[in-house]
Amino acid sequence: MNIHLSELEPKEIIPGFHGKLIHGETMTLAFWDVEEGASVPEHLHVNEQIMHVLEGRFEFTVAGETKVYLPGELVVIPSNISHSGKALTACKIMDVFSPVREAYK
Repeated sequence: MNIHLSELEPKEIIPGFHGKLIHGETMTLAFWDVEEGASVPEHLHVNEQIMHVLEGRFEFTVAGETKVYLPGELVVIPSNISHSGKALTACKIMDVFSPVREAYK
């Protein structure tokens, strides 16, 4: 299957988080355009997640520890670990989830 990112329609999964989502058999890849000030409330899920900040400044809390992530920085979020975040500026973020993030289909 060939996909061009520009051909995918974004979905607003959470207010201010516009995602282009690609699902394989065992993983989900999400490219987010995040509005400045948009936040994702504290939550957890069975999926392991890797977040990569491509542009902007994103404040992220994992298991009670908060850090501001800048372009090029990544964070690994283990399965069932509480996390939340807020875009301090407009951001572009890439997330990888395994297994597939069914809630995003």
